[in-house]
Amino acid sequence: MSIPHRIRCSMSGDATVQFQYDDAADERQTSLAGMWLFLVSEMLFFGGLFLLWLYYRVLFPEGFAEATAHTEIAIGTANTLILLTSSAVYASGIPAARLGSNRVVVVTSILTLVLGVTFMALKFYEWKQDFDDGMIPGPAFALHGPHAGGAQLFWVFYYIGTVLHMIHLAAGLGLVGWIAWKSRYRAFIHVHATPVEVVGLYWSFVDIVWMVLYALIYLGPRSGG
Repeated sequence: MSIPHRIRCSMSGDATVQFQYDDAADERQTSLAGMWLFLVSEMLFFGGLFLLWLYYRVLFPEGFAEATAHTEIAIGTANTLILLTSSAVYASGIPAARLGSNRVVVVTSILTLVLGVTFMALKFYEWKQDFDDGMIPGPAFALHGPHAGGAQLFWVFYYIGTVLHMIHLAAGLGLVGWIAWKSRYRAFIHVHATPVEVVGLYWSFVDIVWMVLYALIYLGPRSGG
């Protein structure tokens, strides 16, 4: 009686392919498809938020413009460059993972972690600046006048969007840290680099979400000084 391929892989101690997959190609295709399915659901979630944001931006253009003038565009731009750089750094480690160069993957993952943590630190500092400036929707909101309602609505969307992004960024940092830890023990070889690719997809998604947020938060018409 012949032994199924999956069982043979497990019995032979082949660590490059997990038992539930026929081969490395099957593992890669299944894992990437699963991540893409997850990302599509996340795109639908964020897409609804962004569409609602744009809808109210059209309804209250003056209020949103006044609120935009009080955002920290220098910090937002710096964070955008940091996140784009982190994606490029991480992506440079994917070919190395396919070649089995775990040391390169460790280095690129650690650099990505440093950049991601820097992004978070700047974002926390920006939130503090926003709080100090009274940009908190509610009775103590610092902006007054006929467009204050629209301005408060902008800041509601701002905090919802940036907090959700921060949660996803934190999850991404955990995944990148896991890749760095696994690479340190030479877990990835040329036929088993799929986890590095899957995490790269997620990290790129976090980057794309921020790019949309950057446009919505900082690049609108700025009035009110």
